[in-house]
Amino acid sequence: MRDIAYIALGSNLGKREQYLELARSAIAALPGTRILRASSVEETAPVGDVPQGPYLNQMLAVETELAPRELLDRLHEIERSAGRVRDVRWGPRTLDLDIVKFESQTVNEPDLMVPHPEFGNRDFWQRELGELTGPGGHSE
Repeated sequence: MRDIAYIALGSNLGKREQYLELARSAIAALPGTRILRASSVEETAPVGDVPQGPYLNQMLAVETELAPRELLDRLHEIERSAGRVRDVRWGPRTLDLDIVKFESQTVNEPDLMVPHPEFGNRDFWQRELGELTGPGGHSE
């Protein structure tokens, strides 16, 4: 089933712009997947109590044939290829890729919830999604 997924990209370690570019290229190369639109890149303060530098964030609207679980697995592979280490919750990272929502699907599993449970707590995600779904955008 083809669907539109909204994927949040974030980076606050190293060459942040290059990590976002790596993510965009790798996502575009996923099977049965193409990027429809990309939001502006914005710098945001980190979430949580771990001291760290600011993030660069962006959101993509992608048309994909991948099921939510397969997409998540592929996004985790992209994170690992960028040197992502999952050792501290909400800690600094080279690359963070989150499925924010799908147009037509929801998921409620212990390790995958779509829409993302933090969506309402991330103003920047709401701004970026609005940019993608506004006039000329792709959403309901």
